[in-house]
Amino acid sequence: MPSAEKLLAAIEALPLGPVNLMEVCGTHTMSIARAGIKALLPKQVKLLSGPGCPVCVTPPEVIDAVLDLAMEKNVTIATYGDLVRVPGSRPGDSLQRRRALGARVRVVYSPVDAVELAKEEPEREVVFLGAGFETSAPGTAAAVLTAAEEGVGNFSVFSMLKTVEPALRALIAMEGFNVQGFLCPGHVASIIGAEAFRFLPEEYGLPAVVGGFEPEEILLALYLLLKQLAEGRPRVQNAYPRAVAPKGNPLALERMERCLEPRADLWRGLGRIENSGLKLREPWKDFDAERKFGIGPRPAAAPTACRCGQVITGRLEPQGCGLFGKVCTPEDPMGPCMVSSEGACAAAYKYGAAL
Repeated sequence: MPSAEKLLAAIEALPLGPVNLMEVCGTHTMSIARAGIKALLPKQVKLLSGPGCPVCVTPPEVIDAVLDLAMEKNVTIATYGDLVRVPGSRPGDSLQRRRALGARVRVVYSPVDAVELAKEEPEREVVFLGAGFETSAPGTAAAVLTAAEEGVGNFSVFSMLKTVEPALRALIAMEGFNVQGFLCPGHVASIIGAEAFRFLPEEYGLPAVVGGFEPEEILLALYLLLKQLAEGRPRVQNAYPRAVAPKGNPLALERMERCLEPRADLWRGLGRIENSGLKLREPWKDFDAERKFGIGPRPAAAPTACRCGQVITGRLEPQGCGLFGKVCTPEDPMGPCMVSSEGACAAAYKYGAAL
């Protein structure tokens, strides 16, 4: 792979006017900020953060439902760590606060850990909060299949799983959309394949490059995007072949298809998008927490001044939010973009000098 210096020189040599590129992965957002890549690019090239952080795209209506569920008698919430501090529609109200009020909330590192927790606590209902994109979906499906095979009836999943393609289509359809190319998520592509992003050039004329996460890998992907624009030849390119195959991971896709099916879902900043979420198929309905407990998103209270929805749709830089770094910090976050380890606001706060 060419060095960072060579890639930056090659980018500088391209004949380009003003260009907006969007990364669609929270890990890319954090890696770009950590390496100071924005400051190294030509001034006419701007990088925008997209809806690629699973925690960030989860809307307050869903968080509110989770908070209500956490207070149910004999319920244990099993969740990834980032979700513990995400506020719902009421400032300061989070799983962390509900835990202080007596809710049982356990942080787990994988969905299967939640199944093991349910086996250890047979007198309690263990609900796993299944947040994530296609990267997380196979593991969530595997946990459901494991629970079914082992007869762990006190385990269920509250599915917050979402899929990338419908969100990108909704984003492109937004009024004022101004992005000329996409740095596509390497983790998601490792599951669904690089070819899954062909709709971007074929239907919208937008270049798409799947990239890795090291600084040189990101710069290579950005160079390929900009080169496509300079040549006027939009297409899909895979700059992360060591992890991403053209058609993805057949075993993971089969597991998803067996256990999950599409449904309409709510996204922070994008609203309701048809076929953008994943729910458990009918054979696994006993493991669906929404059915088991009769819960689901409900109308949220009036929104706060947090502008995370605009940040994750590329309409606002984190520093453009009036709360950023003042009343909204990682220690006291007003929204998920400041909570998540993949959030654009958290990245801007931690590595602000490099942005």
